[in-house]
Amino acid sequence: MDKPKPGRGQNSVQLRRYNERLLLQTLRRLGEASKADLARKTKLTNTAVGSIINALDEARLIEYGGRRMEGRGQPSTLIRLNPKGAFGVGVRIDRESIETALIDFDGAILARRQHNRALPPPDEALHLVCADIEAVLAVLSPGERKRLAGVGLAQPYNLGAWLTQLGLTDPAFQAWDKAEFAHDLSKATGLAVFGENDGNAAAIAELFYGCGREFDDFLYLFLGPVIGCGIALEGDCLRGVSGNAGDIAVMPVLPGSLPSSPRSAGKWDLLLSRASLNALSRHLRHAGESVETHAALARLVGAGHPAVNEWLDDCIDALAPALQSALCMLDVPRVIIDADIDNGLIDALMRKLALALADITPEARHPPQLLRGSFGADAGAIGAASLPMFFSFSPR
Repeated sequence: MDKPKPGRGQNSVQLRRYNERLLLQTLRRLGEASKADLARKTKLTNTAVGSIINALDEARLIEYGGRRMEGRGQPSTLIRLNPKGAFGVGVRIDRESIETALIDFDGAILARRQHNRALPPPDEALHLVCADIEAVLAVLSPGERKRLAGVGLAQPYNLGAWLTQLGLTDPAFQAWDKAEFAHDLSKATGLAVFGENDGNAAAIAELFYGCGREFDDFLYLFLGPVIGCGIALEGDCLRGVSGNAGDIAVMPVLPGSLPSSPRSAGKWDLLLSRASLNALSRHLRHAGESVETHAALARLVGAGHPAVNEWLDDCIDALAPALQSALCMLDVPRVIIDADIDNGLIDALMRKLALALADITPEARHPPQLLRGSFGADAGAIGAASLPMFFSFSPR
């Protein structure tokens, strides 16, 4: 049988779904609003807004708050998102940890499980993650569990690659390059699984719950064990053909000048070998410090260890031209920067980066606005858990 051609009925359903998501996005940005506010902001008719609000109320995605006087008429009822209207589970995997978190419709973390350990083989990780998902879902009532939007999986692609630059040799990572973990996780849990690389996932969290409430276009950088990146354009995340758009970590740079820098086999190295927390930890170990945990790394940063500033200078020398190249191609006005640790690291990085970008910005162009990210060490977990929310409720 021939497939039916798209018709007016199908198009009407798609338009209705888009308008519902548009209203949800507008409420997320405004915090609360009246029906008249929503009609003005979305340019929909009052009748259309009223009909959509009724449907969203029936789906329990919104709730009613206080009242506000508008002119001489009756006071308007204010509408806001219902934090219990939907839930998302996020699984963040990297080479040195596994984290599972449950968030509500507002992006608040309700439950979390974390394992700080070298990433085990996929079969062992699957067993671990399934148990963690059940554990975090236990905080939901049976009715709330029915409003689970799905599971988001955020992980670096090519986990078995670039181990030399990262100072890792565990052969278990190689098995991940052949694994279809998102498919296996969906099959094991019976839940919809939305997979993205970790940079895109963190950028989506920023777009859906953070600075994206105000801005539609930005480049997002996250300094973790490796440097991650995502691109927000016109309120959506740019993925690329293979999902690797924004993979700034593998941009070619000259080898670092620090005595701790790995020796490159050729003229070029990768940005991740210089601009990452792995590179900072490596330099601190070269300076005689023990850096076994993020907490230990944060303490050394907060104490103003001289090796931290040495690494920052080397990091910026590589990061600034790589970032400027990306900005020339993408033409976005701002860069959002976040990291797995802080203790002054993000502010110091932003100050040095602003100076470096101003120095190399070409004539007739302007340096980007640099903004702090919204989530810090929680960006990975919220990013993963944001995926089912974003793909289910964003007007894309």
